Amino acid sequence: MSMTINNQEDFHRVQQLVWGKLFGIFIQKGREKRGCTVEEVAHLAGMGPSEWLAVEAGRIPESAAQLRLMAAALQFSKVQLATIIQICRAAWKA
Repeated sequence: MSMTINNQEDFHRVQQLVWGKLFGIFIQKGREKRGCTVEEVAHLAGMGPSEWLAVEAGRIPESAAQLRLMAAALQFSKVQLATIIQICRAAWKA
């Protein structure tokens, strides 16, 4: 896959996509480490499986409440969640 970056706006869009994908990898690896299916953790977080999969694919949760529910479903500590958000902070719009 190739992308052309023509201006600063394109750069920020690509940057958000990359960091969003990394966030999704953290979520996917957390689920796999816990040994849960998508359906199981999605249910625990009050989401549909397709919503959960979208996050694993790089869609960023829009609310802090949704982030907390996902972290609880994965049994992430507050420190783990804060660390992941800090690492991937460029995924959220400034």
